[in-house]
Amino acid sequence: MEVNENQSIEQIILETAERLFLEKGYESTSTTKIAREVGCNQALIHYYFRTKENLFNRIFEDKFRMLFQQLFSTENLSHLSFTEKIRHIAQTHFELLEKNPRIPLLILNELSRQPEQLKSLREKLHAYPEKAFKELNGDLQQEIAAGKIRNCSLPDIIVTMISLNVALFLMMPVVEQLLMFDKNQKKALIQHRKEENINFLLAGLRP
Repeated sequence: MEVNENQSIEQIILETAERLFLEKGYESTSTTKIAREVGCNQALIHYYFRTKENLFNRIFEDKFRMLFQQLFSTENLSHLSFTEKIRHIAQTHFELLEKNPRIPLLILNELSRQPEQLKSLREKLHAYPEKAFKELNGDLQQEIAAGKIRNCSLPDIIVTMISLNVALFLMMPVVEQLLMFDKNQKKALIQHRKEENINFLLAGLRP
């Protein structure tokens, strides 16, 4: 593995472990494999993280935090209308998955393996969505009262958005094989679906 001189060994271990966990899953990734990929001995991994579980949890939590921070960051959206905010959030979520297409499966597998993780993450990360949800819900209620948006709830909107976006990336490996898409066709489909998902989501808000 190529080592950037500005990276610490801890960061190299984290990046290598993340790649292996995403590619092979938790059960099939050992600290021995991680050490081999990094080019260090196994004791060094244990020195920094103690156990594979600790190393995985660090990566899993960091990824969740990154998703929450970027997805629910509405500080620079105050000038936008509610539907423009939803468009921005949906697009941000889609592009995060586009850059990290294996994350949905990793999250689903981990929450199946350790359902208590969700409670722990909620306790640690609740501050990120709480403020954004309050602001967005206030905007939503104003739009409903003005007759601009049908009577619906913010959780319904968010669940629809996540379902549409995540489903594409979970299904993409199967779609690629069945339709024998090359890289350009795959890229074109992803860009098309990004717009279609957003349009479908916004159309569902109309009164």
